Amino acid sequence: MHKEPEVNLSLAKELGLTAEEFERILKILGRTPTYTELGIFSVMWSEHCSYKNSILKLKTLPRSGGKLLVSAGEENAGLVDIGDGLAVAFKIESHNHPSAVEPYQGAATGIGGILRDIFTMGARPIAALNSLRFGRIDRNESESLSERSKFLFKNVVKGIGDYGNCFGVPTVSGEIYFEECYQDNPLVNAMAVGIVKHNQTASAIAKGEGNPVFIVGSSTGKDGIHGATFASEEISEASESKRPSVQVGDPFTEKLLLEASLEVIRSGAIVGIQDMGAAGITCSSSEMSAKGKCGMEINLDLVPLRDNDMSAYEIMLSESQERMLIVAEKGKEQTVLDIFKKWDLNCVEVGKVINEDLIRIFYKNKLEAEIPADVLVLGGGAPVYEREIKVPEYLSKVKTLDLNSIPEPDDCGKILAELLSSPNIANKRWVYEQYDTQVRTNTTLLPGCDASVVRIKKTNKALSMKTDCNSKFCYLDPYTGGIIAVAESARNVVCTGAVPLAITNCLNFGNPYNPEMYYQFTECIRGMGDACSYFGTPVTGGNVSFYNLSKDYAVFPTPTIGMIGLIENVDKTLTSYFKDDGDVIFIIGKDKQELGGSEYLSRVHNIIKGTCPELDLNAEKKLQDSILELNDKELIKSAHDISDGGFAVALAECCVMNPVNKGCSVEIEIEGRTDFALFSETQSRIIISASETKKNEVIAILKKSGLYFKEIGKVGGDSVKINNSVDMKLGGIYDCYYNSIHRLMEK
Repeated sequence: MHKEPEVNLSLAKELGLTAEEFERILKILGRTPTYTELGIFSVMWSEHCSYKNSILKLKTLPRSGGKLLVSAGEENAGLVDIGDGLAVAFKIESHNHPSAVEPYQGAATGIGGILRDIFTMGARPIAALNSLRFGRIDRNESESLSERSKFLFKNVVKGIGDYGNCFGVPTVSGEIYFEECYQDNPLVNAMAVGIVKHNQTASAIAKGEGNPVFIVGSSTGKDGIHGATFASEEISEASESKRPSVQVGDPFTEKLLLEASLEVIRSGAIVGIQDMGAAGITCSSSEMSAKGKCGMEINLDLVPLRDNDMSAYEIMLSESQERMLIVAEKGKEQTVLDIFKKWDLNCVEVGKVINEDLIRIFYKNKLEAEIPADVLVLGGGAPVYEREIKVPEYLSKVKTLDLNSIPEPDDCGKILAELLSSPNIANKRWVYEQYDTQVRTNTTLLPGCDASVVRIKKTNKALSMKTDCNSKFCYLDPYTGGIIAVAESARNVVCTGAVPLAITNCLNFGNPYNPEMYYQFTECIRGMGDACSYFGTPVTGGNVSFYNLSKDYAVFPTPTIGMIGLIENVDKTLTSYFKDDGDVIFIIGKDKQELGGSEYLSRVHNIIKGTCPELDLNAEKKLQDSILELNDKELIKSAHDISDGGFAVALAECCVMNPVNKGCSVEIEIEGRTDFALFSETQSRIIISASETKKNEVIAILKKSGLYFKEIGKVGGDSVKINNSVDMKLGGIYDCYYNSIHRLMEK
């Protein structure tokens, strides 16, 4: 028998609750909670489940409108209309803390969880993406720190690849950055995208008194207990002892669960379905009940277990993977049972819907928990806080940078080679070659361009998708950094010929109880909201991940944006690279020599300081609209946005991203220092190419836009030539760009 500890304030604090929250629980129940009830409150009121420190700020974002079919946070994932009776379901979530202590399983189960969020909507997953951040892997001064970062990097990538490849979803796009601030606390953000017909969507709801409740999928074990609480505290030396809080995934079971779930949704036999993610049975039962304004009665004796020596507390809080909670229509139980039997999965009736606002849990003839469902959930009775805000002291220090103190290089070609070799800029081929990027045969634009494109079968449409965030900009100026994160993700999908539709976000920050860190969070959200409103790309939902810090490091504020764009005609998909000798090259957008937060300062001069680049939303929108018009009229052959590394890096990428490398020779206007002009990261700039025969039509449209543009040169040759400053052979560019990460990881 399990001897349960005495329930008191000390135990409540141990489980992550505050004294005020414990007092609130006593008032709600009118008594001291049982150990199981205290565990239920602790996970449901954790930051990870309740968003208690973030929800008030999240509600300031544009969360409806556009082509949204459900408002943000209403369902397991966002849902956006793409025409022809189809919708795209998509969402991004973090698995940061689990990946810090168990990188392979942490990353794998992050993928599994986000895929389940998609197919519980009734959508078939068509693509997976990710956004990853690690400590530096190229630190010569500290080999042990680099080796630790390489270990995390290697195993996170393997976890993502193994799970996605076995499940059978293409991992098509992502971003990876390496900065010292992520040394102890890597960020592993996973995104998934699916397609569903409007009339085949499902909801995470319970209703209908007497309707049966089923647990389906894998058996319940002791893995992942208190995973939600673990995600709601800082990384420390003690975190290593919390490996049991990391779940273990099985992609082959998940594949069966996908097919069974989609079949049972289409059968019409169910009322609601929800993935058992954070907080397991506790979360799905309480959230589904609260949404349907009802309750559930569950008998834990009926739950299929992997370990028979489990307490009610452990069963309720387990985060074992590949499980769903289903509410079926009374009288259609056999249909549900037959479908899951066909797919060789557990399907056990464990309870029923009741016409009371209560979650009532029995185990071994004992009432273990009886809690109002509504008080447990976000938007119900879960605590909501407005935290103190203070402008960080570091901001005044880092914004002060005398650019004249930066030594001017003798050879800008050498600087370009160094930047192309930087792990933050270098092509991530070493990573995406471990992923199956073409399973299901729909990927039309593979990793390596500005965004990836997946066609939608039986239509002429395609979806463009990208994850994006420059966290250095967010560190230097959280508000502007938030704007840039949205603008650049939109610009990336536009450079594939797609109209931006909507975003999902994964907000990675430090401790919300630290006023300076809460300021970063608040300002990033304000910037994101302003940009989303301007571009008409509402927020469909996402994830907040706080406590991304250790005793030595706090991560840069990292509001990762997952952007979806729609291409109505897949044949008009645009790529980033130069195509034919003699084509004309244009630059759109004027350089302002903005070096703050640039990879040039960071990589070459070891400085992360300065003023973040400005972004004019009106100019950015005109730029994106102009690219879409030029592409729709089939006037341009390529478009590539200028971002990390500046103009010189973007130009070099245009030359070596293509299957057959193409050189170029350009002359650009330089006002000020040459190195600043080549490596400035001024926003709202794109390099395009067009055939000579269509040049005048391109010029006419760009003149109409009112944007700065200039014809700068032509495609051709075996090198990249920029003014008299750079003359670099394509072979050298290719080697720096494509082989640098491989050399670091495989030496």
